[in-house]
Amino acid sequence: MTSPAQPIELTDAQDPRTQMYCSLSDAALRRRQDTEHGIYLAESSQVVRRALDAGHTPRSFFLSHRYLESMQDVFAVHPDVPVYTGSDQMLEQITGFHLHRGALAAMDRPAPRSVEEVLHGARRVVVVEDLVDHTNLGAIFRSAAALGMDAVLLSAASADPLYRRCIRVSMGTVFQVPWSRFASGEHPDDGTVPGVRRLQDLGFRVAALELTDRAVLLDAPHLREVERLALVLGSEGPGVRQATLDACDDHVMIPMSAGVSSLNVAAAAAVAFWELRARGV
Repeated sequence: MTSPAQPIELTDAQDPRTQMYCSLSDAALRRRQDTEHGIYLAESSQVVRRALDAGHTPRSFFLSHRYLESMQDVFAVHPDVPVYTGSDQMLEQITGFHLHRGALAAMDRPAPRSVEEVLHGARRVVVVEDLVDHTNLGAIFRSAAALGMDAVLLSAASADPLYRRCIRVSMGTVFQVPWSRFASGEHPDDGTVPGVRRLQDLGFRVAALELTDRAVLLDAPHLREVERLALVLGSEGPGVRQATLDACDDHVMIPMSAGVSSLNVAAAAAVAFWELRARGV
């Protein structure tokens, strides 16, 4: 194994080499900056390792002194990647918040995958329409990985799966579950309706998780027999768009009690993934 790179001690909060780690607390700025530079940030030692295991390429590592020893094996595998380190106070000045999850790494964004690529061999698919909360999206990816969903498709307006908070909440499962994004500009509905029709053409039955007059319970017998099923999740608040609902084959709902009308979208997704999982060979 190659000797790891020598850590670079940071003594200046304005060091231009750490520009990509600045202003982490400003979500809007980060989304623009990450996209412009073709990077994403992996946060926590575990997530960094999962990103590397998925074959993603690091540009640099960024961590406080106390985490250097535990990451030596990673640095040795990537001896040409700079390792920036410093005191907790110095790193907090650079990032704008206290680092308490171990290492950060700036990673090259992988090439986008096509819808056809992520659907190859898939039996259960999640369609995420206009969901903007990164915590919810990360939780959905984690449930998708745990409960047998094969792929995630996102509308053009949905949140970025490679945003730092989404990655962290997903525990790195955004690297595990294949995902793609419907192209914007295909349709006033940002590709969701054409996407639903494309899924149907490929043999998927498409069900929207939405409480409507025609909604059936998740455990409806005919859904258990479906070979290829796509589940549409709507945005926080408005839910699934009407045009998308009109295009779907089914509307499904979770039976509720105690006067509760709905669950958070991430919690509802986990329930639906389990009930609608593929059964048999």
